[in-house]
Amino acid sequence: LRAALGDVVARHEALRTVFPDVDGRPYQDIRPAAEARPVVDAETLTEAELADAVDRTVRHSFDLATELPIRTALFTVGDASDEHVLVLVIHHIAGDGWSMGPLARDLSTAYAARCAGRAPAWEPLPVQYADYTLWQHQLLGDDTNPDSLLTAQAGYWKSTLAGLPDRIDLPT
Repeated sequence: LRAALGDVVARHEALRTVFPDVDGRPYQDIRPAAEARPVVDAETLTEAELADAVDRTVRHSFDLATELPIRTALFTVGDASDEHVLVLVIHHIAGDGWSMGPLARDLSTAYAARCAGRAPAWEPLPVQYADYTLWQHQLLGDDTNPDSLLTAQAGYWKSTLAGLPDRIDLPT
């Protein structure tokens, strides 16, 4: 499982990207695959302890400046060790609801390959998230250019949202 997760993180740059900042401006730092091995927290617990352990795992707060946007826990339930629960938490900066399908597919492929004693035999992805961000930056332009699409869109939303409170207290 650890090797399969490593394969998936190596395949998807977004899962091995951290966001440190320089002078208050964050930037993408894509870690080399060899340095971005996800940690798998493994724990044996009782059925009664499972819900709290899952809750604790999914409530993890990421430090995106230093920490990969993926967290993994494997819980073995009971003494028989034949029931396991895998919890994958992906920060929304690296994944969304749609991306869970390809993630599950790639993890399943990698896990089957590793169980068979080999690395997954997949083709490299044709596009990574960083490619998309570069394209988007080219399309939108720079925020210092008054004629850029980014400046126009930011101006529209600043105007549309002007006068609204910065924060709305909602019941939780």
